[in-house]
Amino acid sequence: MSEKISLKEAEHKVFSAATQDGLLDVFIGCVALQFAIAPLLSPSLGDFWSSAVFVPFWVLVAGGLWLFRRRVVKPRLGGVRFGAARKARLIRFNVVMLVVNVIAMAIGTWISLNSEVMSGRVTSAFFGLTCLVLFSTAAVFLHYPRLYVYGLLLGLSPLVGEWLFENWGASHHGFPITFGLTAGIMIATGLLVLMRLLRNNPVPGDGPVVGRG
Repeated sequence: MSEKISLKEAEHKVFSAATQDGLLDVFIGCVALQFAIAPLLSPSLGDFWSSAVFVPFWVLVAGGLWLFRRRVVKPRLGGVRFGAARKARLIRFNVVMLVVNVIAMAIGTWISLNSEVMSGRVTSAFFGLTCLVLFSTAAVFLHYPRLYVYGLLLGLSPLVGEWLFENWGASHHGFPITFGLTAGIMIATGLLVLMRLLRNNPVPGDGPVVGRG
């Protein structure tokens, strides 16, 4: 019984590290940067291309983080074969996050293309509600509490930005300020989590060698 519990705990530890090693936080933060930088690029690139130009950037970031996880994180955690339930959850994890990112891009592009027709408050409220629903759904699937906070931060960013625009004259509806701050929080959180994981899980064989007297 104790062996089964140990294997179950080990599997749970590896699964948690595989999905909550901080790299996902960094990736979501990089995606959020689109909403901070795209308004600044819109005058020169246009509304559509100021959003679409980030697609190659996302691909590079996703590929780099995947390679980092495989080469640096995975050797520290060891290998555990996941059961059917864990494998199914990992599949749902990948599907949910793919959908979240695709919808986030679609919403950002749609808002940019229709910004002249819709009022700022309506657009901000719609975007905020969408973020809350998407990230809360992902948090439930993955047992990832930080996603609730990220959904709230992303949901409030356009509303706070609109308030800054109306009351303080912030440029670009305050998006560079609010989304930039939100992205910074996500990326910083992810890096802190990652550094703690690497510190607590050194590569096997890297410890001090004790000589025999």
